[in-house]
Amino acid sequence: MFTTATTTSQKILQMFAAILLFVAVIGLILYIASRFTGKRDRAIAALYLAPTVLMLSVGLLYPGLRTIYQSFFDASLKNFIGFDNYTAILTDAEQLTVLRNTAFWVLATPFLATAIGLVYAILVDKARMESFAKALIFLPMSISFVAAGVIWKFMYEYRPDQGTIKQIGLINQIIVWLGGKPIQLLIESPLNTFLLIAVMVWIQAGFAMTVLSAAIKAIPDDIIEAARLDGVGPLGMFRFVTLPAIRPAVVVVLTTIAIGTLKVFDIVQTMTGGRFETSVIANEFYSQTFRSDNRGFGAALAVVLFILVIPIVAYNIRQLRRSEA
Repeated sequence: MFTTATTTSQKILQMFAAILLFVAVIGLILYIASRFTGKRDRAIAALYLAPTVLMLSVGLLYPGLRTIYQSFFDASLKNFIGFDNYTAILTDAEQLTVLRNTAFWVLATPFLATAIGLVYAILVDKARMESFAKALIFLPMSISFVAAGVIWKFMYEYRPDQGTIKQIGLINQIIVWLGGKPIQLLIESPLNTFLLIAVMVWIQAGFAMTVLSAAIKAIPDDIIEAARLDGVGPLGMFRFVTLPAIRPAVVVVLTTIAIGTLKVFDIVQTMTGGRFETSVIANEFYSQTFRSDNRGFGAALAVVLFILVIPIVAYNIRQLRRSEA
């Protein structure tokens, strides 16, 4: 019953059984660790790390290796086709559009969100009602990507240019007020891709502002006062004092947003479903695997996504180690 749960009651029992098993395993580990006496730090550390290593192996390492293995097979995962899936990703016109859109997302979103967050953090620093001003830009972080997609889909909504039909989309209503004609914004490529990117920037700017604001407040006051006594102006203060001091935080924000952007799925799926040449790698992976039932090609897309994330993560780790040193 626990391995083949089909009804709601069986699934609930399965959930409670999993929770009880987890509690039992943790309790056993704590009990065994309490029995160690003396200086046996390595043994205790290995005991605590063993479940983590096991879960990472089962939940991350094995699925990752299996995905790489499946990427060399056809849609049914029965016939070995070598690198054909990867060749298709790099040569097929539709997949090249997917790669192009992904490049737009990764190049535009981190820099725009970080720039907006940084400028905002500097402007509201030590200002009146600073907390309220920060809460306004951080508010989008409190909602899901799906909810943000629904909100902005209404913002971009289009109605035919007829006198009896009112625009419900704010953007098209502004265009009408300015004397223009409404535009089907979400079907015009590549404009629609950048309109989707704007949603991600709207969400991530709050994250960038929060991290960078904390970094700015951590700058020692004596450095700031010394720069002011030397006659450094606002632009010079930003260029020679603020930016070098918060550089590690900027790197962390850029790389974190870049990694999240590479995996973006919710916004694209909610607003366009990947149609009108807006699909990105994560969305295409979902479409190929679960809609087209092309599991081999979907696995190859997942591997490509993993490969693209590795340099960003490696750079982030390198910068963090350099800042600590």
